[in-house]
Amino acid sequence: MKENWWQKTVVYQIYPRSFMDANGDGIGDLQGIISKLDYLEKLGIGAIWLSPVYQSPMDDNGYDISDYQAIADVFGTMADMDELLKEAKKRNIQIVMDLVVNHTSDENKWFVEARKSKDNAYRDYYIWADEPNGLQSTFSGSAWEFDEESGQYFLHLFSKRQPDLNWENPQVHQEVYDMMNFWIDKGIGGFRMDVIDLIGKEIDQEITGNGPKLHEYLHEMNQATFGQKNLLTVGETWGATPEIAELYSDPKRQELSMVFQFEHITNAYLDEGEKWDKKEFSVSKLKEILAKWQALEKGWNSLFWNNHDLPRIISNWGNDGKYRLKSAKAFAILLHLMKGTPYIYQGEELGMTNYPFESIEEVNDIESRNMFAERLAAGHSENEIMDSIRRVGRDNARTPMQWTAGENAGFTDGKPWLAVNPNHEEINADQAMSDPDSVFYTYQKLIELRKQHDWVIYGDFKLIDSEADVFAYLRTYKGKKYLVVANLSDEENQFKTGFVCRDLMIHNENFLPELSQIKLKAWEAFACEVE
Repeated sequence: MKENWWQKTVVYQIYPRSFMDANGDGIGDLQGIISKLDYLEKLGIGAIWLSPVYQSPMDDNGYDISDYQAIADVFGTMADMDELLKEAKKRNIQIVMDLVVNHTSDENKWFVEARKSKDNAYRDYYIWADEPNGLQSTFSGSAWEFDEESGQYFLHLFSKRQPDLNWENPQVHQEVYDMMNFWIDKGIGGFRMDVIDLIGKEIDQEITGNGPKLHEYLHEMNQATFGQKNLLTVGETWGATPEIAELYSDPKRQELSMVFQFEHITNAYLDEGEKWDKKEFSVSKLKEILAKWQALEKGWNSLFWNNHDLPRIISNWGNDGKYRLKSAKAFAILLHLMKGTPYIYQGEELGMTNYPFESIEEVNDIESRNMFAERLAAGHSENEIMDSIRRVGRDNARTPMQWTAGENAGFTDGKPWLAVNPNHEEINADQAMSDPDSVFYTYQKLIELRKQHDWVIYGDFKLIDSEADVFAYLRTYKGKKYLVVANLSDEENQFKTGFVCRDLMIHNENFLPELSQIKLKAWEAFACEVE
């Protein structure tokens, strides 16, 4: 694989509503992001994945786009967007746009036209049926909605205000490629592609993910837009296996740079069932899954713990009480020294935690609210449902960024659109920047290690046998060996190895580990060159 800038960089995801509010309306905006670019430059990241800022009625916080070539008023203007691109470039930071092309908003001009009549020129931009089949929406209930205006059902795999585009229509392809080229011409660094594995769906057979024409569409998209531009392209692919991921990211196939796979998030549990019911995290399962993904030969990995759809890793799998700092650092060290491109979700570098939601009134997320109504009607108790939302609801990731110990965590002068976590008085960027032992500086050091050492990028990966809760692996490159060890538990654990530590690269304790046989402290993690 040829060397690409996106293999060496670390990407930082910004959820604009919650990052920084510059105009006091309680909602984060583009000027707010611009005001924090120096902070991101200090952290050392090389790209920002920007969640959608396009014009939208915000039924699903911007993932319902009404105009792909305009900026939502709440976030600012196209002039603000141009300024963000320019200011980011000055700091060698690329802007990766969130591309949502499985569906649009029902306020998009294409859909407004499409529903006027069955013979409208835009009718076939969407998927219509006289009778619904069994397809279900991710946001609860049937994926079909009856349209009174034109007398047919339209498909929506998400909210009923997010009608699915018809990718069997070549005109849809052209509209999408023209829009992508508009952004490429502005100088963006690439695209994160929302639920891209759904665009090849076969409705009659009720196939949604990984449909038969998916890779044909992606190759065509590559050739029509970003193919010759060395941009970062990452597809959100919930159902991907390593074999499927290689179809997307093998450079010879000319599709995408990499995909986000979610197997480590969805399957690292001892119990099965919906995401709302999973509780028992298994380090052994996590090791097995991530080692399998590290074995990709023809493609490239993305590495992440958190994003805008997931609860905070430190609360779910770490210890956000006594060992908050150590467990946050342990997860960082473990992930960032693997093979692939790491993604940091805003606040992760501060060790931000889940929010203590007490009632459904505090919850904004459409998925959580729909689940609440559905389960309440099915006889579940309100306490039980709220417990699930506190653990895995998407709003855990969406509470405002914690900048200071002051009012509203320094996020806004107004009333924040979503409540600020009360722990912002202890957990905030001001505090982190002034403490050399903070989680922030662990992330900064890991980013620096990636820039300085090619073994982090290109070295081979081998899982090492260890105690159930100890995740240890070896990276080898040009005759040298590098050992990474993390004890993902509140308990001490034995770790035996025949290696000798030559050069300690990073550690969340303050001593040089003796590797012949050590007792790892709770949440202890380190990396060193060994012989």
